[in-house]
Amino acid sequence: MSRLPDLDAWAIFARVADLGSFARAAADLSLSNPTVSKAITRLEQRLHVALFHRTSRQITLTESGQAVLERARRILAEGEAAEAELSAQAEAPSGLVRMTAPMSFGTKQLAPLLPGFLATYPGVTLDLHLSDAREDLIAGGYDLAVRIAALEDSSLRARRLSAIRRPIVAAPAYLERNGSPSHPRDLERFDGVCYANVASRDVWHLHHVTLGKWDVRVRARVITNNADVIVPALVAGQGVAIQPEFSIKRELEEGKLVEILPGWSLEPISLYIVTPPSSLRPARARVLIDYLVEKLAEGD
Repeated sequence: MSRLPDLDAWAIFARVADLGSFARAAADLSLSNPTVSKAITRLEQRLHVALFHRTSRQITLTESGQAVLERARRILAEGEAAEAELSAQAEAPSGLVRMTAPMSFGTKQLAPLLPGFLATYPGVTLDLHLSDAREDLIAGGYDLAVRIAALEDSSLRARRLSAIRRPIVAAPAYLERNGSPSHPRDLERFDGVCYANVASRDVWHLHHVTLGKWDVRVRARVITNNADVIVPALVAGQGVAIQPEFSIKRELEEGKLVEILPGWSLEPISLYIVTPPSSLRPARARVLIDYLVEKLAEGD
């Protein structure tokens, strides 16, 4: 008869790997340092491979450790989620929630909301990773992601919160120098401030509810993979851009930017909360998801 897997050791391994320290993992799990060390040693002896490179200053995953980390994270997450499902609902959520979101949306929309969440749930610790790159939830060990996209099919769970409007905008000074376009074809003579993390950064596939579709190539004056770089360039009169409305709301209200070609835009995209495939998740992740749905869902 085969032996049962050492689930405790796998869970401890996942926490050590994510926190990068035996001592931090011990504190996080309310275990002693020797208990954590013995669990890793026990697992390595069982597998006949080393999971960590150890020095006096740091630990790093071996190739074998990296290969099994995703599965170990799942073991830990599923165990925590199962216990959370069966725990008394009156128990206050606590522990670490790992979350990723786009840079601009994170700084402009999420950042003002998080103090309220942390005040409501003082036992929850939040690890927020902001990046315009699409992070792998499973490989990165994230509990959830906020994404702005037209999502493709995947095994991940997605909840749509709201539509994201993306107007075409420019500074009044730029339009005074170059004129205002009356049709998308006019944009071909304009300088574009272009976002790099899209399939066609300098070709804009525009559509209009009644006038149909039009593809236009702009002269890319600025190309960047960070959306926060685009707004200062626009305000300074360096060209035109298509921007999500949340990132330029203040500039539009203050008249620093104006919308051009109203009615024309890129294909619609939406704001989503995306989570790993399992329907089981710890209470600390559930309360954050519920909080974000309350604050960000359409109509709020």
